[in-house]
Amino acid sequence: MKERVRAVLLTDHCTMLVINRIRPGIPPYQVLVGGGVEVEDTDLKTALLREIREEIAGTATDLRPFHRLTNDKGEIEHFYTAHISTWNFDDRTGPEFSCDDRGEYLLEEVSLTADAINALNLMPPEIKTALLDALASETLPTAA
Repeated sequence: MKERVRAVLLTDHCTMLVINRIRPGIPPYQVLVGGGVEVEDTDLKTALLREIREEIAGTATDLRPFHRLTNDKGEIEHFYTAHISTWNFDDRTGPEFSCDDRGEYLLEEVSLTADAINALNLMPPEIKTALLDALASETLPTAA
């Protein structure tokens, strides 16, 4: 069974990073940084740190399990919160960025407020609900 890892990347500015996906023929949507666990990854956190390096040339700290779900493909998705203070989207190296047919990837900082998160078309929808619940219960870390 394929496993995936994703990060709620929390910044020093009380924001989180999301990737806006713009693909032909479908409405824009947002995803969290992450991807598939590879054979060479020694554990889930190692996989997530690799994905963060590839997708935003960033280094995250303070990784904490946040949510887990099984997606519609039967893959287990592990979500973590993490602190990130530096990143450079121009230096991304993930293989998806070299494919012309995959659409656009645009990095955005989103305020950690219910209004800002509600305005997102965040995929999968279950993570949006988990984020809103964590904000309401004040269990989402907001600073390093």
